[in-house]
Amino acid sequence: MFLGTHFPKLDEKGRFFLPAKFREELAEGLVISRGQERCLTIWTVEAFAEHARSMSGPSISRRVRDFQRMLAAGASNEVPDKQGRITIPSELRRYAGLEKEIAVIGAFERVEVWDLEAWEQYQAEQEQAFADMDNFPDDEQ
Repeated sequence: MFLGTHFPKLDEKGRFFLPAKFREELAEGLVISRGQERCLTIWTVEAFAEHARSMSGPSISRRVRDFQRMLAAGASNEVPDKQGRITIPSELRRYAGLEKEIAVIGAFERVEVWDLEAWEQYQAEQEQAFADMDNFPDDEQ
């Protein structure tokens, strides 16, 4: 499980150091993909495969196919280097608006990578709604 918020910086080659507490689980390889709200998601290879399986089936809707295409077309298999750095492909950096200042957040089964300013804005917008939540409606769980 991935938890916490970290603030590494992207270098000129589009690399950043994975937070130390995430490195062991991601050391053998990971998948970086587009996420919603213009962030990126980092999955273990197994978790990404499970996520993909959960969206497959012979009678899927066009909306699901569109989502699958966008997710898979933007996904990239990566392996951290010996120092624990990963490279974010330029297309994914453009999608998420990543330049130098980033936020890396644990989101349970995945890690999200945000442009720092976008993360701060999102967090500010969501804080009151989060504080006011009792629990999720049945259809949101």
